[in-house]
Amino acid sequence: MTNNTGLWIDHKKAILVIQNKEEAKIETIESEVGRHVAYRGASHTRAPYSAQYQQGDDQLDNKFNEHLNKFYDKVIARLQKAKSILIFGPGEAKHELEKRIAHTKAKVQVVGVESADKMTERQISTKVQKYFAQNTKASPPSRRKTA
Repeated sequence: MTNNTGLWIDHKKAILVIQNKEEAKIETIESEVGRHVAYRGASHTRAPYSAQYQQGDDQLDNKFNEHLNKFYDKVIARLQKAKSILIFGPGEAKHELEKRIAHTKAKVQVVGVESADKMTERQISTKVQKYFAQNTKASPPSRRKTA
């Protein structure tokens, strides 16, 4: 069982910093989902102002969410061995992942969810090391949530 794991996540990728007693290992998981996913297969009419054969926005949103859920499931599968997890990153992906963890009833202990800008791998690793160094000295891991 891994001691501590830090996870920086957005809709494009997730960067995991897995800390053992000896070292910190960095892994990247790509989501393969762009900002707007273009789906082919629906025929488009040539008549102006006609939406007769076009795919609706809700269908596109459902496909986008389906791709995101597959990405989140990959991340959750990788987090199964972690004892405590810090999730941070820009946007809503961190909260969506937290909801997905609750939905799948994964046995993962999230100790914190924080907002953060885009960061380099070195900055992510440093943030994770500092977070767990402060919180292991102060108190045992507890559920902390910051905006």
